[in-house]
Amino acid sequence: MPRLKDHDAIRRIAKKTLFEGLDALCEGAIIVDREARIVWISDKYAARLGLASAAAAGGRVVEDVIPNSLMREVVRTGEPNLLDIMQFGDESFVVMRVPLKDERGRIIGAAGFMLFDRLASLQPLVSRFRQLETELASTRRSLAEERRARYTFSSFVGTAPAVMEVKRQARRAAQADSTVLLLGETGTGKELLARAIHAASARAHGPFVEVDVADMADTSQIALAHGGTLFLDEVGDLSPDMQAKLVGVLQAKEIEAGAAATGRKADVRVIAASSVELRQLVGMGRFRSDLFYRLSVLPIELPALRERIADLEVLCEHILEDIARRTGRPQRELAPTAIAVLSSYGWPGNIRELRNVLEQVSLRSDAPRLSAEEFSLVLPRLPGARTAGGRATLKLADVVADAERNAIRSALAAADGKKILAAELLGISRATLYEKLSALAPRPEEPRH
Repeated sequence: MPRLKDHDAIRRIAKKTLFEGLDALCEGAIIVDREARIVWISDKYAARLGLASAAAAGGRVVEDVIPNSLMREVVRTGEPNLLDIMQFGDESFVVMRVPLKDERGRIIGAAGFMLFDRLASLQPLVSRFRQLETELASTRRSLAEERRARYTFSSFVGTAPAVMEVKRQARRAAQADSTVLLLGETGTGKELLARAIHAASARAHGPFVEVDVADMADTSQIALAHGGTLFLDEVGDLSPDMQAKLVGVLQAKEIEAGAAATGRKADVRVIAASSVELRQLVGMGRFRSDLFYRLSVLPIELPALRERIADLEVLCEHILEDIARRTGRPQRELAPTAIAVLSSYGWPGNIRELRNVLEQVSLRSDAPRLSAEEFSLVLPRLPGARTAGGRATLKLADVVADAERNAIRSALAAADGKKILAAELLGISRATLYEKLSALAPRPEEPRH
């Protein structure tokens, strides 16, 4: 059985043979030390570079001899560059660069080999590569245009004052390149608004990368958003370690790639979002204050659906149009009683919950007009209707009565108590209003006003 020292000898001989073989087969070779100074260069390489002799290059900084050399980068990172095309004057060479390490694995230099100097035979491969690059760039432009068309500020549906203010702030944010912080309850449309800001910005042709911060283990993912926008949803869920790393990235604008820092500049615009109040997390010591201030350069607060209930009908129409387009089925309409029921619900899940409810009812029903009865089977119990035992009830009569009662009260308040005007606001006759006022008189358990 071969002894260990025999293995060491074979390994040393193999390394020597491999290097000498590469030197003989390639068009030139070079070795530099850890300061990127030339230790040795082959005669063929020296002649190719126009040097008087190989000895004339000894001790010189590699860039003084080969201006475009990447040998220093290989020494600095310890990463090989196995195939590259180097331009020298009017000539192009295929080169390979590898780091050199001592017995303890420390970088002590690098070796480079000019593998090929006749690129004509590689022309088909180079042409195909350039063709693929062109096709990729074209595809990226097409996708960017599609994103621009799909995600616009008009996609953030609504005309309520709070919504119009959000759109105004978002348009201003799109014209800047500062970090944006979107705040609002879950389901209010933070991701949609982030995409709209990206699509309206100068970075629209770059990538939009959404990162799940709960699974974020390092900052190298940021490199995927180079030239575009990085969207950090629910940023309050970042671990303390990742909070510290993100502060460093935002401060230095550098990406840490893998185990070795490459120092590449990160051309990234960050949009963060949170459904929890980050200031409270800062006060509780669960979120870094320096990170909070770096993220909230341009804060935008998105309103809850219950705060913009006037937009509910147009939101339903928009969502039902989308459902019809995706399913290929006729678009549904909502009965007035259905709109009243939907308006009376609190929507803790906001627009995301509204979409879910509309999809459920659309799938359950074949009727062209969706009624209050159908929504009563899907919606959670509305506030105010409980049995004597305190259990929730979903009786349709109670749901519709609550909805109509709230609508009439709102109309009377808007009309300063004038019943004729209130009836006009409700779209019903005065006689119908009087009938409903009588029918919807407060129930025994309700306080009288």
